[in-house]
Amino acid sequence: MLWDVNKNQKITQIPHRRDYDTWTARLSKDQTSRIKEEINSLIAGDEIKTAGWIPGENWMGTPFQAISETACRSDREASGKCFGLFVWVTLMEREDYWGFGKYSKNDIPIQSMTYFRVYPQL
Repeated sequence: MLWDVNKNQKITQIPHRRDYDTWTARLSKDQTSRIKEEINSLIAGDEIKTAGWIPGENWMGTPFQAISETACRSDREASGKCFGLFVWVTLMEREDYWGFGKYSKNDIPIQSMTYFRVYPQL
């Protein structure tokens, strides 16, 4: 579950929904499932993850290759945005709670969203 810690509420909307729908429409259900499974696998057991640091540089041979080659038609910038939205949606679909925000490292702004496990008082 994706949680807005500032508003203390569940997130139910996907940002840039039109782009996300366009990109995912080019993927099969199996490709979409494998991408989400891989994201879940890569965040398993972690408390904090920054979306742009999850996939690594080389997507060849991974489920993320379909994002680059099929969904985004080899557009590197679109592929990064699509991947970020996949992380957002994957966390929205989880049962555990994840907050999010834009942060800096060593006073340098991190371009992608950082997610962190939260334990809200409901």
